Amino acid sequence: MMEMQASKIMVSNKRVKINIKEKISYIAIYLAALLTLVALVSIIGYVLMNGLKYLDFDFFIKEPSSMGREGGIFSIIVGTFYLTIVSIAIATPIGVAAAIYLTEYAKETKLVKIIRFGTETLAGIPSIIFGLFGFVFFVILLGFRWSILSGGLTLAIMILPTLIRTTEESLKTVPQSFREGSLALGATKWQTIIKVVLPSSISGILTGLILGIGRAVGETAAVMLTAGSSLGVPMSIMDPTRTMSVHLYLLASEGLSKEKTFATATVLIIFVVLINLSANILANKYMKRTKIEA
Repeated sequence: MMEMQASKIMVSNKRVKINIKEKISYIAIYLAALLTLVALVSIIGYVLMNGLKYLDFDFFIKEPSSMGREGGIFSIIVGTFYLTIVSIAIATPIGVAAAIYLTEYAKETKLVKIIRFGTETLAGIPSIIFGLFGFVFFVILLGFRWSILSGGLTLAIMILPTLIRTTEESLKTVPQSFREGSLALGATKWQTIIKVVLPSSISGILTGLILGIGRAVGETAAVMLTAGSSLGVPMSIMDPTRTMSVHLYLLASEGLSKEKTFATATVLIIFVVLINLSANILANKYMKRTKIEA
């Protein structure tokens, strides 16, 4: 009887210790999440408080002058948009196709291991190295000069690892039963990937796309070395341009205009937020349409 009571006391003590550890872990995780949220709100709030008051209609429709001290950022918005579109248009099909090959077709061979190692290595290379490569290879060797094409190709290489890894992980989350059921109904391997696997993993693919766009929009060193920093409106992909991140860097580092610096930073934040919202809305609509068709 005494032994049973002693064992019950020991079990209850263990449960109490486990509950205490769980509560401590929960509090630590909660504080970490709260700290992240506070940091995000503080940064965005500080920029918006100092930048919104300088935004007006002229700031969006006028071209910059006097090295950015005067005028607006119309040509810079156009250049950012063009460069982002070019880089995403090049990187997305290559990244998604590579992820499909690695997930659906490839076996664990030496070649696959080398590809994965190369992808992880590319993800860890500093952006200035990409910029130097783009400058030597695209700008000088291929003769593309400082242009949107040179910058877009360089940024595409930079965001490829992110697109490949996120798409690959998203494809792995699709249950194997989905593939087996599609094949059992007579669909081919390719039809299964297009009609079943990709629609089921579209949210993860869009997440990788958003991360890629965020890196492309926020990059400075690689863009300066490949796309240049021209203030004029680009008329083709062979023209140089200046992105908002490069413009922001030059304004802040050279102390040209505090007002224009915060105003540009505000527009950049709004641009990124709109991209994220648009991607989420498209993903939700696509998922709803897929469920209705199913």
